[in-house]
Amino acid sequence: MDPLRMSVLAAAALLAGCATFSDDGGFGTVERAARQHLGQDIRWARSAEDRLAIEQRTAELLQEPLGIDAAVQVALLNNPGLQAAYFDLGITEADLVQAGRLPNPGFGFARLTKGKEIEWERGLHFDLASLIALPMKRQIEQRRFAQAQGMAATAVLALAADTRKAWVQAVAAEESLRYATQVMQAAEAGAELARRMAQAGNFSALQRLREQSFSADAALGLARAQQARLATRERLTRLLGLWGAQAEFRLPERLPDLPSAPRELPDVERTAIAQRLDVQGARLATEQLARSLGLTRTTRFINVLELGYVRNSSNEAPVQRGWEMGFELPLFDWGTARVARAESLYRQSLARAAETAINARSEVREAYGAYRTAWDVAKHHRDEIVPLRQRIAEENVLRYNGMLIGVFELLADARVQIAGVNAAIEAQRDFWLAQADLDMALVGKPSLAAATALSVSPAADAGGAGH
Repeated sequence: MDPLRMSVLAAAALLAGCATFSDDGGFGTVERAARQHLGQDIRWARSAEDRLAIEQRTAELLQEPLGIDAAVQVALLNNPGLQAAYFDLGITEADLVQAGRLPNPGFGFARLTKGKEIEWERGLHFDLASLIALPMKRQIEQRRFAQAQGMAATAVLALAADTRKAWVQAVAAEESLRYATQVMQAAEAGAELARRMAQAGNFSALQRLREQSFSADAALGLARAQQARLATRERLTRLLGLWGAQAEFRLPERLPDLPSAPRELPDVERTAIAQRLDVQGARLATEQLARSLGLTRTTRFINVLELGYVRNSSNEAPVQRGWEMGFELPLFDWGTARVARAESLYRQSLARAAETAINARSEVREAYGAYRTAWDVAKHHRDEIVPLRQRIAEENVLRYNGMLIGVFELLADARVQIAGVNAAIEAQRDFWLAQADLDMALVGKPSLAAATALSVSPAADAGGAGH
């Protein structure tokens, strides 16, 4: 075998030998991110055994009232959309392996006759341009694979944040529904008493209509609370990936207590820039395009380049051996358009990376500000407003027992107190939503819609109307 053919085959064997699939499909990187940022386990359902383990763990978690951490764990294991995102790893790894494999060689065979002479022509051709570009293409696909791992990790963190927020909203809606039911009961009692007193001639028509109006408003508030409870629970159910009997999961009766003090993050911007996966992904994308630009410049003149081994034999002549090379002549297309396109894509990627970094700084500042404000508001409700209304209620009971106020004044005060407790629940809910947004802002792109406006309960004002 001549030296040229031996060198080509040796190079082909060396390059193709690197193109293999990893044992975990790149999932280990995503698992480490989940443990580092969430302290939770994740599993990629690639086999029947994996699916059975997920089902068993999910059933185990659903046996008890679903706490916030357990809800996140169920979502990370059971959400089908997240499982679908994991398969992007398999797709990009397949592209990576394909980029490391040589294109199949071409084989030519011909039989030629000239009189009694018969000539056999055989040729083996390799795409030499692909051989030259193979290492660079593999590096590009490696970066695409790393990007896919980062996107999968971001999907995990985003699902965890969405599940936390959905859990908080669902539990808060359960609490609000209980208090709306109490308001409705008090309103019905007041309306019934007003009707009887009006029949006895001890109540004016205006007083009776006020009580009926509040009863009608309370019925409307109860219907809205019931719908909010249904909507928030169903959203949580979708994120958990549950259906059938599993959708009847139980939730705790109340939200977790406020922490004793808010988190202090004096260098929150630098932390976000160092940790956020979208910033890292933008950096990787820019580096990938930079390498792609180098590849475009390298191959602009050797777009088609083939190297072949030729062996011709004849029944009346010695065997002919040799090699041949073919390439494209750059007479009309010098590759400038491809290079210009790559340069524009690279500069576009630089601008988007800068935008991502600027947005990350702003988003984390906004999320931290909303978190601190939500903590202050919830603490004010807990330590000031609710205790004050409780003391007012106790004083009114004493006045009622001393026959200084009537039953309607006492009912009106009870309604105001219930509305105040409901407002405190909403403030506590907003704090936990803001904390979920802050946690996500530190590691990935958050959804800050819930943190931009703190809830103000109109029920507190409505409760005392007309009294």
